[in-house]
Amino acid sequence: MAASAVTTATTDSSAKQRKQQNGKLDTSSSSASAGAGDQNDALEKDFFWTYTEEPHRTRRMAIIKAHPEVTKLCGPEPLTKWVVLGVVSLQFLLAHLLRDTSFFSWKFWLTAYVFGATCNQNLFLAIHEISHNLAFRSPTANRLFAIVANLPIAVPYSASFRPYHLTHHKSLGVDGLDTDLPTAFESWFLDSILGKAFFCTFQIFFYALRPMAVYRVPFTWVHWLNLSIQLALDYSLIFLLPDSWFTANSVLYFLLSSFLAGSLHPTAGHFIAEHYVYEKITPEARNPDNRIPVPETFSYYGPLNWVTYNVGLHNEHHDFPAIPWTRLPKLYEIASEFYEGLPQHRSWTYVIWQFIFDEAIGMRCRVKRKVGGRVVGGGNVSAKTQPQAKEAGWGDDEIEA
Repeated sequence: MAASAVTTATTDSSAKQRKQQNGKLDTSSSSASAGAGDQNDALEKDFFWTYTEEPHRTRRMAIIKAHPEVTKLCGPEPLTKWVVLGVVSLQFLLAHLLRDTSFFSWKFWLTAYVFGATCNQNLFLAIHEISHNLAFRSPTANRLFAIVANLPIAVPYSASFRPYHLTHHKSLGVDGLDTDLPTAFESWFLDSILGKAFFCTFQIFFYALRPMAVYRVPFTWVHWLNLSIQLALDYSLIFLLPDSWFTANSVLYFLLSSFLAGSLHPTAGHFIAEHYVYEKITPEARNPDNRIPVPETFSYYGPLNWVTYNVGLHNEHHDFPAIPWTRLPKLYEIASEFYEGLPQHRSWTYVIWQFIFDEAIGMRCRVKRKVGGRVVGGGNVSAKTQPQAKEAGWGDDEIEA
């Protein structure tokens, strides 16, 4: 009887100990699950940070090894200068025809949206093409011709665009160097349907002002020339030339065309489509420690490429920046096995719609790196970023024609 009582007491005591241990295990397991959940939530609300190298240089080397003939596609495209002169002439003609039309009339806005915005987006991308020295063999000729392409845009920007854009190629996704990346403040402040709609409507201002907030490039003679010629033209159109030729409305037409080209316009979809991540990314890939590459460049093969210098072939362009717009389709044809499986967009208009209304897509859907890359054209990069800027992986001839 006593032995039985002792046995029962011992059994009860062991059971209590097991229950306490199980309780501790359950609590520990719950804490671990909660911690993992908090980590996943934090990753969901952050950019796609990665330790992997940007994919374009690696793929370029693989393509050259498999198809060495692609290097013959590099070099200037003579057709570019004629397309630019044609579009610039068309814009001046429309500015002349609208000189006496009220800025607030439907005719003024419809013309600016359908023709003006399309033309100025074309000129934005002509300057993009020229920044890679793909209009002429002479670098100086390219700098000067970019100023000509800038004229109907009404705001001087071609000289500043080049160093920032080449740094974007050289430092894709590098925080503090790639000014195409949204800042942390943008990703937080615009993290809503209204915020994203605001961004898409006024994104031209974000792309114009953000670079100066990240770092400033040196002001060179090309910048002074770009500024002087553009302001002289704008002043002449308003005050010097006869009203029978141009008026202040002509300059307003240029400015409105530039604004709409970077607003809710089908061709403006390329700004978002190129590098925002639209793929569903697994939690494992979100964790940078796993070093799983996240797709960070997307191509588009639709009809709007006809008026945008084939900028939709964006993987192809980043792989071979020295290949001009007319030969990018040939690159795809030669190295199709490298491009067919990559994610792509079917519609730039739908890209904008999805960006605004899809909760899974937003300003934070960009791949970022903390190291790598370099600045092209100098600039007052912060001390924190400067060591990254000196890590040169490519030669300048790889990103400039």
